[in-house]
Amino acid sequence: MSEIIEPLRGMNDMLPDEARWWNRLETVARHVFSQYGYREMRVPLLERTQLFKRAIGEYTDIVEKEMFTFEDRDGQSVTLRPEATASLMRAAISNGMVHNQRHRVFTIGPMFRGERPQKGRYRQFYQIDAEAFGYDGPDVDAELILVSARIWKLLGISRVRLEINSLGTPESRAEYREALRAYFTAHEAALDADSRRRLVGNPLRILDSKNPDLAALIAAAPLLTDYLDPASREHFDALKARLDAAGIGYTVNPRLVRGLDYYSRTVFEWVTDALGSQNAVCSGGRYDGLVTQLGGEHTPAIGWALGMERVVLLMQELGLEACADLPHAYFVLAGPAAASRGLQLAEEVRDALPALRIETDLTGGGIKAQFKRADKSGAQLAVVIGEDEVARGSAQIKPLRGGGEQQACPFADLAGRLASLIGSAAVDGDGAARQDRGR
Repeated sequence: MSEIIEPLRGMNDMLPDEARWWNRLETVARHVFSQYGYREMRVPLLERTQLFKRAIGEYTDIVEKEMFTFEDRDGQSVTLRPEATASLMRAAISNGMVHNQRHRVFTIGPMFRGERPQKGRYRQFYQIDAEAFGYDGPDVDAELILVSARIWKLLGISRVRLEINSLGTPESRAEYREALRAYFTAHEAALDADSRRRLVGNPLRILDSKNPDLAALIAAAPLLTDYLDPASREHFDALKARLDAAGIGYTVNPRLVRGLDYYSRTVFEWVTDALGSQNAVCSGGRYDGLVTQLGGEHTPAIGWALGMERVVLLMQELGLEACADLPHAYFVLAGPAAASRGLQLAEEVRDALPALRIETDLTGGGIKAQFKRADKSGAQLAVVIGEDEVARGSAQIKPLRGGGEQQACPFADLAGRLASLIGSAAVDGDGAARQDRGR
């Protein structure tokens, strides 16, 4: 027997029972995006390495330590995308979407970073990204936060809180950077090797250090909010006023700088106390200079990324519902004629009731074994068709949950009878979604 091939470290399989939670999250997110007019974009997994170096920053952990980078057959350096914003903006520039235009978009898919795998942090991980570009004022900042808040609301997630900050303009941040450089230079002996290197390249990245020995030193560093320019302060105050008016609670965290160099002005994170150290579940901010940085016309922009693994863990931790994917009805088919007629009937019912979930037994086994599989499937009803039922043109419907009598039903009436027994939720897609939420 050949040796079993195991998955790569940090690259996880998603089995059907787990996928139910992911489907619930994606369904809710897509619904919310449609409510706000955000349209889907899909971008490549593989990009030129220079895209991420230029967008994210040479002195970030992502670029320095975590990217999956290699040479392709033409000797070109390429990288599996570690985040989606740079790719979305590259796509917008490449396809002429940025000059004097406004777009609200989203994307859902896998990202790749060579981190040490742990619960809620993997080497292949999934994000939902929402981005709006062409909008300059604080209204879109508030809207994007409201979009994320509505996702929490529809999922039933309550143990999250919002932290916000402003990074100011590149000019005001440059003044702050020099203040940080002077501060950390005065304490250079206490810095670790990574921080000494970043002291020269970008001292803001020292604030991202996870080294506990530097925590007190970082806590005493100058605050970015003390260096905000008047326009950024006005923008930030207007954002806070809009969140106040919308009833969205928040905390101003002056240490929140985010790990990507392209951010400016508004930054924010949704965090939870339910997942231990992996507490950030959705993070984002403005990146008004990124399009210019990537060779396009100046275009203000803002976005966020939601970590799907962490949100699914949070849903499970809070005991929230996943999408129901169990069949409503299970067709037990006994005999060759029943197997053929049963498949045809199942298709007719699916045509009449698109939201009804039907599983047909395709094993050709005996009635007793098929009923065991029907019960194990979780279906509410068994639809039994044997040679006699084919001859009579009538199926037997047997409840598998909650009792009730078995009843005969003419083939012509089968869709209507199943809808009646299962409930109106099975008749249309919206109803099915409501039923799923209640199960």
